[in-house]
Amino acid sequence: MKRTASAQWHGDLKSGKGTLSTASGVLENSQYSFSTRFESGKGTNPEELLAAAHAGCFTMALSGQLERANMMALSLETTCTITLEKVAEGFAITESHLELKAKVPGANRAAFDQAVAKAKSGCPVSKLYNTKITIEATLES
Repeated sequence: MKRTASAQWHGDLKSGKGTLSTASGVLENSQYSFSTRFESGKGTNPEELLAAAHAGCFTMALSGQLERANMMALSLETTCTITLEKVAEGFAITESHLELKAKVPGANRAAFDQAVAKAKSGCPVSKLYNTKITIEATLES
């Protein structure tokens, strides 16, 4: 399986503008620019898209891990925060923090925590990132 997306950019770094599109059409000429990445301009940015990818991948992986442990979630809600910081070499993504709110009736906390850990390390997006990945998991049974 392969998925594709494309980027177009016109102009210099600070005043230029670009668009992002995906083959699925979910993103179609979505605006991005220096201001959407480093300030609060209208549009998206690569870090926001990475956060969405990690939240979605982790949440699906956790659903599978819970199923393997004979637990069924009523709901799994994950928020991912990607941290982009200035470092000596320029900029780097230094952390991906996952915040999970899970409703899993009758869940055993130890088994739940094990499923979370397996999902965190096993989801393909986690495997892609070369940065610190942290998680805060709240379980409501």
